[in-house]
Amino acid sequence: MENFARSDLAAECGGDTEGEGIRVRRAEAGGCHILRVQVRTPEAAERIGKPMGCYVTVDCGDIRMLDESELERVRCALAVEIREMAEKMCGHRVSGNFSVLVAGLGNAEITPDAVGPETVRRLSVTRHLRRLDNALFSTVGLCEIAALTPGVLGQTGLETVELVRGATKAARPDLVIAVDALAARSTERLAATVQLSDTGIHPGSGIGNKRRALNAETVGVPVMALGVPTVVDSSTLVYDALYRAGQQDLTDDLRRTLEEGRGYFVSPKEIDLLVSSIGVLLSSALEKAFSLHESLV
Repeated sequence: MENFARSDLAAECGGDTEGEGIRVRRAEAGGCHILRVQVRTPEAAERIGKPMGCYVTVDCGDIRMLDESELERVRCALAVEIREMAEKMCGHRVSGNFSVLVAGLGNAEITPDAVGPETVRRLSVTRHLRRLDNALFSTVGLCEIAALTPGVLGQTGLETVELVRGATKAARPDLVIAVDALAARSTERLAATVQLSDTGIHPGSGIGNKRRALNAETVGVPVMALGVPTVVDSSTLVYDALYRAGQQDLTDDLRRTLEEGRGYFVSPKEIDLLVSSIGVLLSSALEKAFSLHESLV
């Protein structure tokens, strides 16, 4: 029955348990529970269904319900994780010469899929300032940040990787950060968990519609994935209900029910407010992570 349980979160796919080829470290920061998972071998990657690499899961609670002080603590915790991963991936520290391209993946017209576009909409971009007015750029206090929202294949007729690769060739960033909505297994994680990874991303994977991967091989520079779960597969909800009820074997009727649920996804009724809050958090955390003057502590 496990093949009916879908999640983009390494923590929900067996990555939260130390084992052969998997290293797990836990920490607390800014009121958040932080899980760092290192998938080290191809066998471990196959076992949990995730590529080899580093996954950081930040459990921060319902993002929409965070007050100003809580939001600032979570923002700081995320910024630290983003910067540390960025510097490890690129092999040098964030400085005035560091540049990043943020790609807001997803469909802005479908609210649960609008995490990427909403984050980019709120993000301060600075790359153009260095070229137009270097003195003004120096006062902003951010490294070079460029951004785009490539939309989806049905809107543009182009694969996301093609558009991001073209923007990468033009902007020549040190790092691409792909921001996207994710699918979770547990409804408790919706708009309450942030995942970072250094493995890149498959756009559309959260709803089983995998496009060509965005990673260092396809784009030409390191690609960090940054996402928040906004949907749960309906078959996963049914599967978990059956599992909690002690149902281990599938009848033909149950199997048909689960198969039919693969094409349906559940999101919270207040998803518009949640996506807006997610955009505020992720954009502000990115700005803090790539700030040249603001302390991360």
